[in-house]
Amino acid sequence: MTETISTAGPTQARASGAADGFLRVIDVTVRFGGLTALDGVTFDVRRGAIHAVIGPNGAGKSTLFNVLNGFYRATSGSVVLEDVELTGKRPHDVARLGVGRTFQHPGLFKGMGVMENLMIGRHVAMRSGFVAAGLRLPVSRREERTSRERIHRLAELMQVTHVLHRRADEIAYGEQKRVELVRALALEPKVLLLDEPVAGMNAAETQQMGAIIEQVRAEFDVTIVLVEHDMGMVMSLAERITVLDFGRVIAEGNPAEVQADPEVKRAYLGF
Repeated sequence: MTETISTAGPTQARASGAADGFLRVIDVTVRFGGLTALDGVTFDVRRGAIHAVIGPNGAGKSTLFNVLNGFYRATSGSVVLEDVELTGKRPHDVARLGVGRTFQHPGLFKGMGVMENLMIGRHVAMRSGFVAAGLRLPVSRREERTSRERIHRLAELMQVTHVLHRRADEIAYGEQKRVELVRALALEPKVLLLDEPVAGMNAAETQQMGAIIEQVRAEFDVTIVLVEHDMGMVMSLAERITVLDFGRVIAEGNPAEVQADPEVKRAYLGF
């Protein structure tokens, strides 16, 4: 890579950020008929942090992410980003307010080119509209040029420049995961939700993705909320961890505190 990446560490990131409450999840409950998927979930995410949400299968992690980016509507409770209420807003409105997301399984349009997939992700950050784009007005051409420049910069950071001119279904799984991360970053999010970013990856790919996540946080000053089952990665990356079990928060703290918590041991180990 030719780009120089900032190496600000976790301590620097916390010092430069605001106090607790940049992203606030307040007493969020989600019910599907008689099933309670989330039950009064409350936690704060600091600006500039890498904050992990962990828990056994069925703990409510995916449901929580779907509430955070507007896919699901909470039965009760609130999600607030920088004093802006996100609860009840549609996914594209939440994205415009600064929430980007990747998925456990890459959600690329497989029959389209990689660059076309990335330009779709960039569309949320563009302001010229369909008419200006259709007429190829100067403002639209400038925005498209700016968008392509940003995408190339992100692709270089994620080491996927070599696949930009290929179809999405022709590239390897690990490359698809990195391309999806480029697409999420293309909309210039304030908060990036990473849903199992190393699922299905081998050890080398996992290590590479961990380094990329740290680079992304430092380079783009983005707050990251991470759901991941790879505990080695979680404990090495996250500064704070929220633990869910059966839809409830059972523990929260730094990695050492969470590892020592008896409720966490019970949830994961059965004792």
